[in-house]
Amino acid sequence: MALLFTCRMQAFIPLSLLLVFASLGAAEETRWTFDDATADWVASNGTWKVQDGVYKQTTRWGEAMHALVVDSEPWTDHGLSAKVRIEAGHWAGIVFRAQNEFEYYVYLLCPKENKSELWRHRRSTAFKDGFEGRDEIEHNIEPIGLTITKQEWFILSVQVEGDRIAVAINGIQQGVFTDSTYPTGTVGVWTWDTQASFDDISVTQEMTPVTPVEPQGKLATSWASLKRQ
Repeated sequence: MALLFTCRMQAFIPLSLLLVFASLGAAEETRWTFDDATADWVASNGTWKVQDGVYKQTTRWGEAMHALVVDSEPWTDHGLSAKVRIEAGHWAGIVFRAQNEFEYYVYLLCPKENKSELWRHRRSTAFKDGFEGRDEIEHNIEPIGLTITKQEWFILSVQVEGDRIAVAINGIQQGVFTDSTYPTGTVGVWTWDTQASFDDISVTQEMTPVTPVEPQGKLATSWASLKRQ
């Protein structure tokens, strides 16, 4: 298991400068800019490295590859924001409320089909150790106000409070959903058969939720299993 090195700093700043969910209050921010070295991150699988001030997944395998923050207490209600750029492949995004390398939520981009997706990954009782499964929360979120393409930076954001999960791209809210499986956890970044870059990852707390659309409680049966590297 390889360690990935990042930059971490804390500050109190206006929430409106952090995420797309604007607020008049303040929030505590934890940020990784990948300009200096700390050992906050660990790679579960894949080939992750810091290069030119960004965090990169440089290989393409037919499975989920992710790196998680390990040097933190689990967050409960929080906002997560990150810059994501897909260079080759089709799926990359951000992980939140991760319990471990098998159990977490992931919000991801899919430029191939011009959409974003929200999934819950879990341990699968159908397979022996080394496998994971996932359940659909919403796999076909059509983009509002933008087109999702490769070789372009997008800012992915999630805001979680209780069982409510609000997702956004480039400051434009894409939907609000509900799931109560993982009430707390850490954060990370994620690809599936994709080379991608990540930067300016931040976690904020004491957020004021904004939910202009009706929450959707959609859950489906298991969609696939992924082999652990």
